Amino acid sequence: MWEEVERPDPEAMLAQVKEEEPDRPRGRLKIFLGYAAGVGKTYAMLDAARQRRLEGVDVVVAYVETHGRPETEALLEGLEIIPRRRVEYRGIVLEEMDLDAVLARRPQLAVVDELAHTNAPGSRHAKRYQDVLEILHAGIDVYTTLNIQHVESLNDVIAQITGVRMKETVPDFILQEADEIELIDLDPDELLQRLREGKVYVPERAEWAIQHFFRKGNLIALRELAMRYVADRVDRQMRAYMRAHAIAGPWPAKERILVCVSPGTLSERLVRTGYRLAHHLNAEWFALYVETPGDASLSPAQRERLDHLLRLSEELGGHPIVLSGYDVVTAILDFARHHNVTKIVIGKPLRPRWYELIRGSVADRLIRKSGPIDVYVISSEAEAGASSPHAFPRWNPPPRAAWVSYLQSLFLVAVATGLGALLHSKLQEANLIMLYLTTVVVAGFYLGRGPAILASIAGTLAFDFFFVPPRLTFAVSDTQYLLTFLGLLAVGQIIGTLTANLRWQAEAAQQREAQTRNLYALSRALTRASNIEEIISALVRHVEEATGGEVWIFLPGADSKLELYARHPERPLSPEERGVAEWVYRNGRPAGRGTDTLASVEGSYFPMRTDHGTIGVLGIRWPSERGPLTSLERQRLEAFANLAALAFERAYLAEQAHQARLLEERDRLQSALLSSISHNLRTPLVTILGALTALQESDEGMAPETRRALLRTAREEAERMNRLVSNLLAVTRIEAGGLRVRKEPCEVQDLLNAALERLKSRLQDRPIDVRLPPDLPLIPMDLTLMEEALANILDNAVKYSPPGSPIEIEARLVGDRLEIDVADRGVGIPPHELERIFEKFYRIPRAGESGGLGLGLTIARSMVEAHGGTIRALNRPGGGTVFRISLPLDGDGRSGHGDEREEDSHR
Repeated sequence: MWEEVERPDPEAMLAQVKEEEPDRPRGRLKIFLGYAAGVGKTYAMLDAARQRRLEGVDVVVAYVETHGRPETEALLEGLEIIPRRRVEYRGIVLEEMDLDAVLARRPQLAVVDELAHTNAPGSRHAKRYQDVLEILHAGIDVYTTLNIQHVESLNDVIAQITGVRMKETVPDFILQEADEIELIDLDPDELLQRLREGKVYVPERAEWAIQHFFRKGNLIALRELAMRYVADRVDRQMRAYMRAHAIAGPWPAKERILVCVSPGTLSERLVRTGYRLAHHLNAEWFALYVETPGDASLSPAQRERLDHLLRLSEELGGHPIVLSGYDVVTAILDFARHHNVTKIVIGKPLRPRWYELIRGSVADRLIRKSGPIDVYVISSEAEAGASSPHAFPRWNPPPRAAWVSYLQSLFLVAVATGLGALLHSKLQEANLIMLYLTTVVVAGFYLGRGPAILASIAGTLAFDFFFVPPRLTFAVSDTQYLLTFLGLLAVGQIIGTLTANLRWQAEAAQQREAQTRNLYALSRALTRASNIEEIISALVRHVEEATGGEVWIFLPGADSKLELYARHPERPLSPEERGVAEWVYRNGRPAGRGTDTLASVEGSYFPMRTDHGTIGVLGIRWPSERGPLTSLERQRLEAFANLAALAFERAYLAEQAHQARLLEERDRLQSALLSSISHNLRTPLVTILGALTALQESDEGMAPETRRALLRTAREEAERMNRLVSNLLAVTRIEAGGLRVRKEPCEVQDLLNAALERLKSRLQDRPIDVRLPPDLPLIPMDLTLMEEALANILDNAVKYSPPGSPIEIEARLVGDRLEIDVADRGVGIPPHELERIFEKFYRIPRAGESGGLGLGLTIARSMVEAHGGTIRALNRPGGGTVFRISLPLDGDGRSGHGDEREEDSHR
């Protein structure tokens, strides 16, 4: 007999090979984990580093904080220490790890203390763990220290225990990717004694710490958290090793309990027994139900009871699991071995002994095949007459509608008999058997297991009565036909059962495929959604398609009260339904139909939870004819709610990031404005004041030419200052969204004349070549805005071209757009700067530049794009720059509010 050998898990083997690969470029990370300051993490880390140095490993101390402890400082002797980088921040000199020096030194092992530390402003990375990641990616091993209260996922737990929320945290993936975590433990009483002796903090700070964070109860809880965290990590490693090496297990390093439930009344006692056992052993536990083809005969009451059991197990801290399989024992043991279950709880068989001899006993088979797994059989004398677990389902009469299937199976047998009668003269009796086997297959596939068995029995009797001599009797003249009858009956039942099971499996696979498809479609739609409205639309559409109910979305408004974002106007929300939604939002638990809370309302309400709390409520109001929710349906709806919560959180974070960018941009704008004002406005003001002072203090003997020159200088500087102030006001208006476009049909000649008149004094020594076709139509535009845009472009041409050089202006029609070119003969623009010159405050350094804010081209682009047009810069053949403005002729370009144009202007 061949012995079935379980194969190793390929993915688990691949993961282990990657972990154990010796020549990988990434360095190895070892974390010395403690539950509080003073337990000896730094001491243990330095001691381990010294041991590695004695083994010939190149070790450097990148950063270690001794806190003045003599025993810790003694361990630094003989170790190479990288000098720290000094950073000045707000008048204070801070010392940080010199990351570049560590990377340049490139040791085999770097010692980095305090992994959760926040670096000083101006450092390459905001957090020290990011420095450590860069060191690891350089192929350098790292020893580091960390306290359990700095783990991100435990932040809320730590705050609840200690009353202090940690601001410096480390993402969990750092610990998950660590190659080794060593727990540094110390008895809380000994740690408190060290505090009192001043070995952790100075005496004044130590006394405050003992009264607040370092209370003994806090230390005990933190110590347990650290031990559990490390124990869970070791447990995951053990299970991964078992899967990779195909070790069936279990290895009872940590207790796990599996409770097998069924619709029977004994199962409620099993769930409570499993909870008490898990609580006593401090173990994780599961409540498992195995679906089989026989579940088709479960009554609605049994299904409702099963859902109640799964909900009860979840309320008691268990993990409800529903699996599908042909054999209950095989499914139970496969799950138990895969999850390293050490104890199985099952109910005592309540069937008669003769029934167990015929059908078998799940408990007996489980005990025989469980191997090292302990099996607890629970019984109850008071429930001796109750129904047994579903592994031995009591035969329930099918519903009245199911009798139609049995009649149809008999009709198929009659059809097969009729065909056999027609073909009897041409075929032998043995060939007629195939007609009845075909009938069994058809009945099993389309009608179910029971009708298939009936078709097998009826077909055997019909074959005997109509075709076996003597015909039309059940008597058999040849005893060999008895073997034929038994074979036909047995093969028919086997084929019918297998066919029915195949259909059940196909239907179950289709249901799960549909559920997976719904989740995938919703996940893809939510991923594509870019704002709250799109998320709500996608969520309502997909959940309604998946459930057939009406979907309601509740999100907190400005006053933290729930607002309804998806409403069916034909069925308004009642006050009771809104009250249930608010209860779900406050408590973070499901309620309504299909739950144990406020189940009298029509809808089912599920909290949309994230790591930061409940951010909304998903409600589904079902049709009145809808039956009770099953546990699987409830789990699917919770999955929908969780996906929606992640999508909403992503949208909120994106909005916050956008607001942060806007605030940062405004701060930068304000700083740049202040800097520009102090520099660019002071020069013309000083010149104007100087000229006016000279005129005021001059005597009557000042030459007229000198007086006119001073007045001309004052006027030019005043015009320059006016342009600077106008640009500042324009940028402020654009940033505030106050730019409005009022389009009217205008002559292009009028636009050019207004812009040239505005810069008349600047263009006195410049030849201006204007080329306009005679048939230009009227162009819809805001003449004031376009005049300002064109004036800024002309001013730019004057500023960056040699004095006396010509400026050419040409307008032409290109398709359905007007193009205006402003060309100069300056030095041109470097190709990589052609786009950047339109950014705010950006100026290309030029020798002899006359100065400015770097806003003129930005304003021009914003005003052109507000008309639905475009502007770009081109280098001119032979030297110089061409600024090309393109405007639509029909006036249908984007216009309206300034915030829309501002967004477009930064694309």
